[in-house]
Amino acid sequence: MTIDYLKKILTARVYDVAQETPLELAPTLSQRFSNRIYFKREDMQSVFSFKLRGAYNKMAHLSQEALKRGVICASAGNHAQGVALSAERLGCRALIVMPTTTPQVKIDAVKARGGNAVEVVLHGDSYTDAYNHATTLEREQKLTFVHPFDDPDVIAGQGTIGMEILRQHAAPIHAIFIAIGGGGLIAGIGAYVKAVRPDIRIIGVQSIDSDAMAKSLKAGERVTLPDVGLFSDGTAVRLVGEETFRVAKEVIDEIILVDTDAICAAIQDVFQDTRSILEPAGALAIAGAKAYVERSQMNRQPVKGETLVAVACGANMNFDRLRFVAERAELGEAREAVFAVTIPEQRGSFRRFCALVGPRNVTEFIYRISDARQAHIFVGVQVGSRGESGLLAHTFEQHDFPTLDLTHDELAKLHIRHLVGGKSALAQDELLYRFEFPERPGALMRFLDSMAPNWNISLFHYRNQGGDVGRILVGLQVPAGEMDALREFLATLGYRYWDETANPVYKLFL
Repeated sequence: MTIDYLKKILTARVYDVAQETPLELAPTLSQRFSNRIYFKREDMQSVFSFKLRGAYNKMAHLSQEALKRGVICASAGNHAQGVALSAERLGCRALIVMPTTTPQVKIDAVKARGGNAVEVVLHGDSYTDAYNHATTLEREQKLTFVHPFDDPDVIAGQGTIGMEILRQHAAPIHAIFIAIGGGGLIAGIGAYVKAVRPDIRIIGVQSIDSDAMAKSLKAGERVTLPDVGLFSDGTAVRLVGEETFRVAKEVIDEIILVDTDAICAAIQDVFQDTRSILEPAGALAIAGAKAYVERSQMNRQPVKGETLVAVACGANMNFDRLRFVAERAELGEAREAVFAVTIPEQRGSFRRFCALVGPRNVTEFIYRISDARQAHIFVGVQVGSRGESGLLAHTFEQHDFPTLDLTHDELAKLHIRHLVGGKSALAQDELLYRFEFPERPGALMRFLDSMAPNWNISLFHYRNQGGDVGRILVGLQVPAGEMDALREFLATLGYRYWDETANPVYKLFL
């Protein structure tokens, strides 16, 4: 490495504001997965995140002249709190640019950390908008930009976590699991660990819809994602840093991708062992460690009796999101399977189907008559393992109940379970789309205003999940001759969307 990160980490100035966080054994999770699983509790920092390490180390290394002029950053959350706290401690001005979509609770938290030293500027609908505005203000006011990840001093500050882990656990460690957004955390920890204990595997974890680092490493160059999922908002980065990518190529052994359900299940796992609630990004590493062990078992090369460390990197969770997390955790832990089952409309069919479910707990049951010959059932069933949903579906099929396993179907889990009804004869030329948009007060009305008035809306479902993203299901009646106009409209709408018209569950229940 051209930069001596070992020296930079050993001399990093983080402990004026950061504490050495505990490395705690997770007894319940360890027993379930037949390994010693430890949590590195960065959620216990004063700002409930590791971010203050890098922010303070960067700012503490600035000259007195630079500190006098002040610093600026763009952030919607944890990095902003780290910069604010550091500015208050160092006695310098901090200008923090946040998207207008930022929840008020986060804005208030930043102001509270920095007191009179901090000024918050709201600009744009996204982090990119805020970042671009921050760079303009940086030039105009001659401020120093404190990058959330792509800076050697920031990387070194985060690397002190790796130093602590090895000091706290001198015995062998099989792997350390680390969440990846822009790459600062894994670059710092990986640089230290590989310099001191190169035998330890450094495993990055990303959500499947925010995998910029995984795609970049595969391509051999930095890849910009067209969009990112917002559930794990702390790691929702479209382009990883230039320096973090360079270091990542040298220190990362592999990257594991996990979905929303797995993240929710990991949040639940941490709560059961610690009674603490992590934010989605904070639980990514735990979800990755679980997936790593499960994959080894399926490959018949089980990882067993090893020491695994997962960095619990943040706990800035909005309370309103817990409902969504609780709903999806059962699916992520493979404790609930969801099916669409067709049964004949004849006496005894319902009882015969229930007998096949057996002693399992039914978590949800929705019935809709289809015609005189058959009916469709949307059913959730408690299961004991990941493969049981497939076995149950096969059992239903064997007994002449046509079945769709919907356990991994986003349309079913987000919308259909709340909508089971039937198709109206009036819904001609109907197309079905799922949309996501940044959630904030008034966002639903803004979405409706953006819809083209030419086409009738024949179906609409929106449910506030208490998160940073709103999810809507829309039926549009679009004549065949207007498909080019629809494609043009979707391209300019500016929201993530999925065409669900061909999804078989739509045909069954809507």
